[in-house]
Amino acid sequence: MSRSEQDVESNLARYTQLAILTLAGGAIYPLIYLRQNFEVSILESFGITITELGQCYAMLGTIFVLTYLPSGWLADRVPPRWLISFSLVATGLLGLWFSTMPGFSSLQLIFAGWGIAAGLTFWAALIKGVALLARHDEQGRFFGILDGGRGLVEAILASVAVAWFSYSLDATGGDTPAALLRVIYMYVAFALLMAPLVVVMVREVGSGEAEVKSDADPAAEAGSKRSQWQDVKRMLATEEIWLAGACILCAYQLFWATYSFSGYLQNEFGMTAVAVGTITVAKLWMRPIGAISAGFIGDRFNVEKTLGGLMLAATLSLAGMILMPAGVGVALMLGIVLIVGLLTYAVRGIYWATLDSCGIPAHVKGLAIGLISLVGYAPDIYLPLINGPILERWPGRTGYAIYFGGIVVMGFVGCGAAWRLHRLSSARAIASAA
Repeated sequence: MSRSEQDVESNLARYTQLAILTLAGGAIYPLIYLRQNFEVSILESFGITITELGQCYAMLGTIFVLTYLPSGWLADRVPPRWLISFSLVATGLLGLWFSTMPGFSSLQLIFAGWGIAAGLTFWAALIKGVALLARHDEQGRFFGILDGGRGLVEAILASVAVAWFSYSLDATGGDTPAALLRVIYMYVAFALLMAPLVVVMVREVGSGEAEVKSDADPAAEAGSKRSQWQDVKRMLATEEIWLAGACILCAYQLFWATYSFSGYLQNEFGMTAVAVGTITVAKLWMRPIGAISAGFIGDRFNVEKTLGGLMLAATLSLAGMILMPAGVGVALMLGIVLIVGLLTYAVRGIYWATLDSCGIPAHVKGLAIGLISLVGYAPDIYLPLINGPILERWPGRTGYAIYFGGIVVMGFVGCGAAWRLHRLSSARAIASAA
């Protein structure tokens, strides 16, 4: 076999494995975040309040935050394919328990289990698996395909789920719990199907970087471990690290606002569950478009300026959604939701690119990612706890206006953080060139 033929075969194998990992990434979260398309149906079927549902997601977010650093440690010691496969099986089995529509105390246990499965044993393993597949000059391309591809998989699954839910409602004479049960079974089946495919199809491959690390001088490696605490202290004193964390913190809240769109549209605009599901699923189709496009635009111009502009546009769009009169048509609301979705997914697709503007040495970038994640993804903890009580204390549009309005304020803060980060990175670039 010629060298060119070997390269073609190698590329085909790597892209096939990337496709499997992308499918796995798209299989695990839709079941956990089922509220995005079926929030009202979940509340009705499980007999819980929105505050109780928020408490479940707050627990999930807390576990995610606590496992960011240990998940990386685990992924360095267990082959990613086994961790990913375990996570898919665990998520699916917990989904079967979820399908029994148990009481609130059992729901808390289920969400805690999902936090372990999708946090500790999954996220870092997925990222590491893709990083090992990609060569040095393919990292951006592979991660772009991963994020956009996951969004595409989730959009397809959600489209099928809403259609299946609608059909099931008709078939069961409007029995919401029975229709929701079929949707849960669909997501469970897909997660369990992907588990053996990951084990069989994903091989343990190493990138050039991994090979270099394996041949590193043991004494130098020990010295690196001893200096880790000094690296942490230096990063904590670096303004750019905190600004990058602030950008993600504010941008992630804009994304979190979209989780409440289904309840907002159904409760305040009188739309049916099927109509709301159709609109929110259409929003999911914006993810591959927004994330991949933002990456190319950011590379073409400037990452921080692009991020700031996108955050400003997303913030203003969310503010416009708050001010929309109750009598607007479905078509107009669909357009607004799609715009907000496109912009929030674009922001989400580019905000990690700010890491390159922080001047972080390559050997501590993983540590920096863990620290920034602790700040940036904190909304997973407190937003679910804020959302429910606000909507119960101020029912109707007033509650949604307060909740979304707070996120709008944070969106403007994020724009300022992105602009400040741009100023600092530009100043460093000028100083380096001098």
